[in-house]
Amino acid sequence: MLTELHIENLGVIEHAVLVLDAGLTALTGETGAGKTMLVEAIELLVGGRADASVVRTGAAEARVDGRLLIATADGHDEVVLSRVIPADGRSRAYVNGRPATVAHLAEITRDVIDLHGQHAHQGLLSVGAQRAALDQFAGVDLGPLRAARARITELDAELAALGGDERARAREIDLLRFQVAELDAAAIADPDEDISLAREEELLADAVAHREAGALAVEALRGDAGTADSLAAALGALGHRDPFVALVERLRSVSAELDDVAAELRAQAESIDEDPERLAAIRVRRQLLVDLRRKYGDDLAEVMAFHAETEQRLRELEGYDARAAELDVARGEAIEAERRAAEVVGRQRRSAAPSLAVAVEEHLRALAMPNAAIAIEVGEHSDDHPGDQVRFLLAANPGAPMLPLSRVASGGELARSMLALRLVLAGAGDEGGGAGTLVFDEVDAGIGGAAATAVGAALAELGRDRQVLVVTHLPQVAAGAQRQFVVSKHVHDGSTSASVAEVDGDDRVTEIARMLSGADTPSARDHARELLGG
Repeated sequence: MLTELHIENLGVIEHAVLVLDAGLTALTGETGAGKTMLVEAIELLVGGRADASVVRTGAAEARVDGRLLIATADGHDEVVLSRVIPADGRSRAYVNGRPATVAHLAEITRDVIDLHGQHAHQGLLSVGAQRAALDQFAGVDLGPLRAARARITELDAELAALGGDERARAREIDLLRFQVAELDAAAIADPDEDISLAREEELLADAVAHREAGALAVEALRGDAGTADSLAAALGALGHRDPFVALVERLRSVSAELDDVAAELRAQAESIDEDPERLAAIRVRRQLLVDLRRKYGDDLAEVMAFHAETEQRLRELEGYDARAAELDVARGEAIEAERRAAEVVGRQRRSAAPSLAVAVEEHLRALAMPNAAIAIEVGEHSDDHPGDQVRFLLAANPGAPMLPLSRVASGGELARSMLALRLVLAGAGDEGGGAGTLVFDEVDAGIGGAAATAVGAALAELGRDRQVLVVTHLPQVAAGAQRQFVVSKHVHDGSTSASVAEVDGDDRVTEIARMLSGADTPSARDHARELLGG
C-alpha cells in the first residue's frame, strides 16, 4: 500500500504531499489542473519512463518519493522509493535512500501497485498476469504441473552433469583415471607428511656435522680441563668448610646433572648415522609432494580431498550407462506426469475462459460499455498442452475487431475493462490478492448518469479490501470515496502552479458541488450533500 507521496517540481506541481490510506481515494480537480501528474508521479515510482519534459519550468530537477508498506510473512516492511528526473541528464532511482536501478523499482512494486489507464505499467496486460487471472477464476491447481516440470528440469540437469557427450565423457574418464592412478601411487595418508619429511631431511643432510658438534660438546663437558674437571676442582677447594655447605650441595647436584647430560649427548650423537640412500629417497618424495600440491591443492589436506572427489567422479562416469538408463526412465515418467497435468490444466483453462469473458462483459455493460465483447484465447488446443499463452481480447464497439488489451486505444475503455476484470476476480476469491494498490485514470471517460453511479459503486467495492486511487471527473465516483484530494491550479506573477489538498466537511461539499454543476450554488450543494450521504 502507498502510504505517502511527495512530489516536487513535476509538471505544474511545485510541491505536494499526500498522506494516503486504505480504501477508495478520489483525486479530483478542474480540467488541466494537474491531476494526471499525480498518476505520472506514481508511474515514475513503479519504474515508468522518465522524460525531462515533465520537469517544472525553471527547476533543475523533478523528484517523487513514495512510502510503501509491503506485506511480508512477518507483517509489513516499510520501503521508501525515490525517482529524480533532472532537466538535463539521466533519471536516478533510490530505494531507502540508496542508489538503485529503475528495474529494481519495478521489481519491488510489481505486486504492490497496479496502474490502469493510459500507462505502460499495467499488471493485467501481461500474458502471465492474464493467465494467473484465468487460473484464479477457474480455481486451477498448478501444483502437479509445476512439480512435473521441476522434476524434468532436475533430471535434465543431472543427465547433463553426468556428461551426456560420449567423446567428452571418454576424455574426462581418461583424465580422471590418470589422476586417480597418480594419487593412488603417491599413497598420501598423512596431511603433515611433508612437514615431518622436511625435519628428517634436515637431520640426515647434516649428519656428520651433527655428530661432530655432539662430540665437541661432550669433550667440553668431560674432557681434560672440561667443565666436569672444573666442577671437581671447585668442590675440592670448598671441601667441608661450613660457610659453603649449602653451595657445595648445589654444586654436587650440578655435577650429577652434567654427567647425565654428557652421557645423553654422547649417546644421541653416536646414534646419528649417515644414510645417503634414505636422504635421496626423502628428497624424491618431497619433490613428488611438491608436484602434487602444485596440481591438486595448496596443501596435502587439499590434495587428499581432491583424490577422494576424483575417485567419486570417476565412479559416476564409469557407471554412466546404468545411471543414465535410470534417469531416462525417470525422465520418461516425469514427462508423462507433465503431459497428464498439462491436459488437466489446459482443459480447465479452456472450459473457464468463456465464462470469465461473459462475467467481464456483464460488468462492462454496467460500466457504460453495453456493446463491448470480450474473448479469451487459451494457447494451443492439443490435449497435452496446458495453454500457457492466455490473451484477453476486447472489441469495445459493434463491428470493431477483437484486439489484445495491450492494443486498446482508449484509456477509458482499457481502465474499465481492467475494473470489470478486477470485480470478477474479487467475486472469485481475490480478496486481498493481487496488487495492494490499484490506480485508475480515465475510468470514467465518456460516461455519466447511472453508469457513473455504477462505476463509483464498483470502485468502492474494490476499495473494501485494498487501496484504490482514482482520478475522476464524476461526482458520483468522488462522493463514494472514503477520502478526496483536490488539485487546484494557481497563477502568480505569471507563473502557473498546482497544489494538492485533502478536503472534508464543507470543503468536500463545495468540491462535489463544483463537479456537479461547475458552480457552488445552493442546489448543487444540496445535491452534493445527498451524494455524500447527508
